[in-house]
Parts: sequence; structure tokens; C-alpha cells
Amino acid sequence: MTGRYEEMHRRSLEDPEGFWAEAAEQIEWSRRWDKVLDESNAPLYRWFVGGEMNTCHNAVDRHVAEGRADQAAIIYDSPLTGSKRSVSFAELQDQTARFAGVLRAQGVEKGDRVILYMPMVPEAVVAMLACARIGAVHSVVFGGFAPHELATRINDSKPKVIVSASCGIEPGRVVVYKPMLDQAIQQAAHKPERCIVLKRPQAEAALTPGRDLDWDEEMAKAEPAECVPVQATDPLYILYTSGTTGQPKGVVRDNGGHAVALKWSMEHFYGVKPGEVFWAASDVGWVVGHSYIVYAPLLQGCTTVLYEGKPVGTPDAGAFWRVIQEHGVCTFFTAPTAFRAIKRDDPRAELLKNYDLSKFRALFLAGERSDPDTVKWAEQNLKVPVIDHWWQTETGWPITGNPLGLELFPVKYGSTCKPLPGWDVRVLGADGHEMKRGDIGSIVCKLPMPPGALPTLWNAEERYRKSYLSEFPGYYNSADAGFIDDDGYVYVMARTDDIINVAGHRLSTGGMEEVLASHPDVAECAVVGVADELKGQVPLGFLVLKAGVEKPHEQIVKEVVKLVRDEIGPVAAFKQAVVVDRLPKTRSGKILRSTMQKIADAESWKMPATIDDPAILDEIGQALRSLGYAKERPAG
Repeated sequence: MTGRYEEMHRRSLEDPEGFWAEAAEQIEWSRRWDKVLDESNAPLYRWFVGGEMNTCHNAVDRHVAEGRADQAAIIYDSPLTGSKRSVSFAELQDQTARFAGVLRAQGVEKGDRVILYMPMVPEAVVAMLACARIGAVHSVVFGGFAPHELATRINDSKPKVIVSASCGIEPGRVVVYKPMLDQAIQQAAHKPERCIVLKRPQAEAALTPGRDLDWDEEMAKAEPAECVPVQATDPLYILYTSGTTGQPKGVVRDNGGHAVALKWSMEHFYGVKPGEVFWAASDVGWVVGHSYIVYAPLLQGCTTVLYEGKPVGTPDAGAFWRVIQEHGVCTFFTAPTAFRAIKRDDPRAELLKNYDLSKFRALFLAGERSDPDTVKWAEQNLKVPVIDHWWQTETGWPITGNPLGLELFPVKYGSTCKPLPGWDVRVLGADGHEMKRGDIGSIVCKLPMPPGALPTLWNAEERYRKSYLSEFPGYYNSADAGFIDDDGYVYVMARTDDIINVAGHRLSTGGMEEVLASHPDVAECAVVGVADELKGQVPLGFLVLKAGVEKPHEQIVKEVVKLVRDEIGPVAAFKQAVVVDRLPKTRSGKILRSTMQKIADAESWKMPATIDDPAILDEIGQALRSLGYAKERPAG
């Protein structure tokens, strides 16, 4: 008997236009589309051509009209500042309309770009929605990005206005934004006409006369703006993701397909109903923040939690449990690295006993590989489904996962389960032919991708084709490597460049990390391939231990080497590992494996713009030199 998932997935591939037209009925349109799927310019596809709608109307105004005016739209919880507040849908409508009026008063119209350089505060969400309200294109740059990185995004998107704040807050420090914003504008060839600055009490901001405006002053005198109908194919936002050339890639998200896909995913994948409290612990600067802090929950009529804090240290490893209990969170989405940090500080989950999580029913993990040990730890302690899923900045919503809203499949540790409806996932070899089940290759998605995925890059169509569509014609190249098993489960093992070649054997660093993470003393780990004269590359492990481990490091290294030999075999040539205090990561939690590999091989490397703490790389260099690697450190 065919299950609900199988039937829906089959239909989505056989009749994509019928499938997505049905899903689109959940969105309010001011003009219905002429064509669901336009294939006339393949491989560049467009969804809901001719349709008109407004994303802000669907995320805010319609809920006020339908009786949710007094329901909380946003719960802001900031242990870093000791403040909490709730914003109802009616309040959000008022603030968004007024800030849209602020933008309009500065000459911002449909199609103009607005850069948002903001911390995790409700005003960041208001600014995003206000842009959508008047058809302006927002580009959120992670708050605290270095001036050079902000300047490259200013030059590429050419914003009329930049919206910022006086500061962001990190544990133990205030990150002052305004001087970095000023430096970025000074460096940029393109100059914005205005900057609107939200002054937070934790830091002053010196406004530049004639250019800078105070958020509160402008809001006090603003004329509210109504929602403007836009084409379904008009851009909603640009989100920059790092490019191999050093020039960031501006991923474009359209209005119509994005709204349809995200609302569909809330019900059918995350299994969340209107009125419930959904929490994604990320940042509005990343795609998770765009999709699942802001747009998807609000499109679904949910309450979304905006959390300005950390999984540990604000104040302890029970921080997430407090938020879930206090705000009645039913479904929670975060990165595996957050749970590894909690597991490291509170290995037996003692702090969990202090909280009532009776309303909590599912944990979703994404953003990097979820090692089986972390998934099992979360399952055992939370006693709810723990769902690993896979997607990318480019796709905007999940590609594979266990569809809680349709039917739950048995968990296979290390797998992100099955492709969601709309996604036709294959594994190809270098020659473009499909690999046998179980064999590692490049994970690709057959075109057309479903609504919500990027239609192009900002002002860079040729780069879009070259980056994603040219290597495997007819497919989107995810640049992730992995395999599909006999049951159709997808295993995303590593980025394509994290597959290492050991004496001719293609091996996944992700597979080795799974084994290392299974060691009872290991809280977190990474494996990189380092140069070897005989074998080409050999794997090298980095281990972060759980709190309170007293066993000698040499003993732990011996044990993990044996584990890899037993689990993967001598072919892995895994013989070395080093214990470190922490791993270098981006601010979104991704481990900087390629930078670690370059340091080990004494190759020239550049300080990653998104690194959370640059000092960690010096510690990694010292650890590598103790093993005989990283003999020279070229200027970064």
C-alpha cells in the first residue's frame, strides 16, 4: 500500500504544475498566475508567471484580518540583554507599515535594494517585512561582518538605503556596528543615499549629518504604507553566500514560489499548525533565519521565537530548555553544533530535569552533518523525534528529511532520510552517469527545482549557470557528496571538496567523523585530508572532549584510531588525531575544514570573513605543529 509521502512525492514529480498549483491556493493572490511553470528559458525556470501577490500581506496583514490580531507573532527573548517582549500580529502590522513608510519617505520604491546590517532584534524582522511590503529587495548582511565584506555586498547590490543598529551583543562583549558600517561605506564604490540607525542602549552611534537618520525619530513621524502587489517572479531578497572566487554570490529569492514552498513546508514537513509556537535558533543573517525565523512561521500564522543568546553560557547549557518551556515551543530547529555544545557541557543532560517540555514534540537539525551520536543523545534525553534534514542557502527550504507532517519513517543514523516532494535527488559520478545504490558521488537535483529554490544569482546569470548547472546538464549541482541506499534514504557525507583521495580510494571525511563522534569522551570532532607523499592524502582528526574528561589525551587518540580502523578499515589510513579546546567555525556554526587543511599543508590561506573567533586558528596551528604539520604559516 502506498503511503501519503510516496503518493505526494510521485505526484510532485509527475505533475509538478498540478501539485504546486494546489499548494499555491494557500497563498492569497491579488492576481492569479498565467502559467504555473515557465520552461521557455530552460534551464532557467520560473514559477507562477503572471501571478501577483505580496509576501508581507501573506505573512502579517491577512492574519490580522482573519482573527489573529492579538496572537503573538514574535516572541523576543534576549538573555544577553536580560530583556523579553512579545509583538502581536496587529503590532507587527503597525510597525511594518510605519517602517515601510519610513523607507518610502527616503525614496525607496519597488525594485530598489535595501541592505540590513542588524542584530537579532524584532526591528530586523520589521525591516525585512517592510521591504517586502513595498516591493523593495532586502539583502541582510550578518551583523558584525567585517567592513570589507559589507562593502563588497554594497557594491554588488547597490542599495538606496542601509538599515543598521548601534550594536550587537555577544557573550561578554558589545559589538559596535556603526564604525564598521562607516568604514564599509567609505571603502565601497557605491554610496547609499541614507542610513537608518536603531540606537540600542548598550552602545552609542554617532550619526553622520545629511546621511544618517535615527530609527525612533523616523518611526514617530512616519506615514504608514500599504502592501504593494508584486510579480510572483519579482525578487524578494538577495542573500549572499561565499563564493570560491572571493566575490560573494547573491542568491536571489522570488516572492511567489518562495511563499508557496515555505507555507507548504511548515505543514507538511515540520508538522506545525497555525497558532503554534515555532522556534529556529539561528540568525536573521543566514538562510535559516530568513526562511524559518521570519517568513515560514509568519506565513503559517505561527508565533516565532527570536532568540538573542547562545546554547551554552547564557547562562548555562539549559538555556534552550528554558526557552522551550517558557514560551510553549512545540517544534524547535537548530544546528547540530549547538547540541554538541550542550552535550559537551552537560553530558548527562542534568539541567534538562529542571524544565517541563510537555508541549515540545520535535527537534529538527540542519546546517551541517548530524553525527549519529548527537542525534541519539538528543533522542534519549528529549524523548521526541529528532529529525536530521538537508538543504542549502540556494534551495531556501529542505531537500531531504523525515516528513513529520506526512508520515515518519524509521530513522537511519547518518542519513537525512528521503527527498521531499518536489525534489528529484540523484547521485552522479564524474562522467554524469548515475551511481549504483550505496556508492558515493555528487548529489544533484533534477531540474526543474521546485518553487522556493533560487532562480538565478543577482546580476550574474552566467555565474549561476557555471556554478550550479553546467557540470551536470539538466541538474542542479549541490556541491555535496554522498549516496542513496536501497531504501531511497539519502546520505550527505561531505562537501564535494571534503571527499579525500587516499591512495586512490575516495573516502568521506564525514564517515570518519561519525566514528570519532561515537567515542564516549568526544563532544565534537572534525576530519580533514592532509597532504602525504606516499598516499596523496591522509586523514587527520581534531577532537574536542566533553567537560570533565580526565583520561590522558594520548589514550583517547589511540582509542579513536582503533575505532576508525575497526569501523571503516585500514583503507582509511587514519592514524593521527589531536585534542583541541575548540574548533574554528563560521558564525552560523559550520566548521572551517578547508582552512584547517590549508594550515596543516602550509598553504596560503585567507582569514574567513565569517569566522566566529580568529584566535582559534592560531591554537589549531600550534596543535598541528606539535604533530609535525604547518611548518610554515604564510600570511593569512
